[in-house]
Amino acid sequence: MTIFRLLVRAGPEGLKVGEISRRLDIVPSTLSGHLSVLKSAGLLAATRKQREIHYAADLNVVNDLIGFLLADCCDGRLENCSEILSLLETG
Repeated sequence: MTIFRLLVRAGPEGLKVGEISRRLDIVPSTLSGHLSVLKSAGLLAATRKQREIHYAADLNVVNDLIGFLLADCCDGRLENCSEILSLLETG
């Protein structure tokens, strides 16, 4: 979750693997596994820029997921999403 949050905050430019590792103090071998799972889930995109790989959250997928959860979660009963909604309001 921490990796995903960092990449969402980084925006569409994303971050280099080394920068993610440094900021979160995660060894590259462990980080690689986590990034692979997030990428396989469709939440991240990876692009190679010379020798470095940049990862970025796919914000279109994130927005679609949030929209789905808010519209269809618990049969549309938004009171069940009050915690999320309060975060959006204080944003």
